[in-house]
Amino acid sequence: MVRRCVCLMLLVVCVFSARRALAQDGPLRLAVIGLEHGHVEGALWNAANRDDIELVGIWGRDRAVFERYAEEYGLDNGLFFDDVQAMLDETEPEAASVMTRTSEHLWVVTACAPRGVHVMVEKPLDFDAERARAMAEVATASGILLLTNYETSWYGSVRTAERLVRDGMSPVRRAVLRHGHKGPKEIGCADEFLAWLTDPEANGGGAITDFGCYGAAIMTWLMDYSLPTTVTATTQTLKPGLYPDVDDDATIVLTYPEATAVIQASWAWTHDNKDMDLHTESGSIHADKWDELTTRAPDGEAVAAEVIDRPEHLRNEWSYLKAVVRGETPVDPLSGLVVNLAVAEILDAARESARTGRAVDLE
Repeated sequence: MVRRCVCLMLLVVCVFSARRALAQDGPLRLAVIGLEHGHVEGALWNAANRDDIELVGIWGRDRAVFERYAEEYGLDNGLFFDDVQAMLDETEPEAASVMTRTSEHLWVVTACAPRGVHVMVEKPLDFDAERARAMAEVATASGILLLTNYETSWYGSVRTAERLVRDGMSPVRRAVLRHGHKGPKEIGCADEFLAWLTDPEANGGGAITDFGCYGAAIMTWLMDYSLPTTVTATTQTLKPGLYPDVDDDATIVLTYPEATAVIQASWAWTHDNKDMDLHTESGSIHADKWDELTTRAPDGEAVAAEVIDRPEHLRNEWSYLKAVVRGETPVDPLSGLVVNLAVAEILDAARESARTGRAVDLE
């Protein structure tokens, strides 16, 4: 059943018929929905410092949070709305950057879709597979883009690793993907961000969803959009004094017919960590942050590798969002529905496995 649902969405997306905005000049008209996600600072900074983005409206549930950001980024008070639908109707954005808690993505998509507003959510699309499918159905029926943003999508190292695999450094037999940091409290996340990151209903868990999604997305891409046959996960709360309600360390094991992937998602690293090792029959690839990449021949030494030259729209989410909304580039797999519906299936299965102590079969 799960595999049929993902295959159906693959067919739908491959014949993508979204009604994109007609080619037009000028900056992308962008609305920000939600101020509870710490990544909103990236949207606000870029809107203030780029001439290809025009911030037309901001919805938030806490005026005080908006005023804090308004002072820091020089925002006009007229940008703030406390009614999402009124903001969308009055400002007519081309796209919305969604910075709410993950559990609220569905209602945001439901508000944007009938108005033809394309949506980019922060990762993951959802941790609940049923809700993710509902979002995909709404977006597809309305002809809007529904995109998911991962920091690692813009890494030259990740892009080059995938290219090396496609060009013959394959097949991948074993992958180890590490993502996380010291913890949201330890790195100074704002109170409104912490409130839902540490709420199992809003975030689906702790590190298992916050950082487990990265490895799930990359493996789905590398494995030609196939779901794993089984998902097994374990979680721990290593710092119960800081995170009493959610896990802060998780390991997710994905098995495929000819490969195994180990996803290490944690709020207990000693440093910001976003890297991976791909072990193939013809050698291994170590992809570190941004443009750091090494390869090793069997039994050989690590050798620095040059990353591929990426077009501007694959260097950051804002250039990409404008290009894809304006129809200048196709949807990139890492942000698209096929990968991110699979991520939701994997996260849902991982949470179930951690709860029951049993592997979850996705065949």
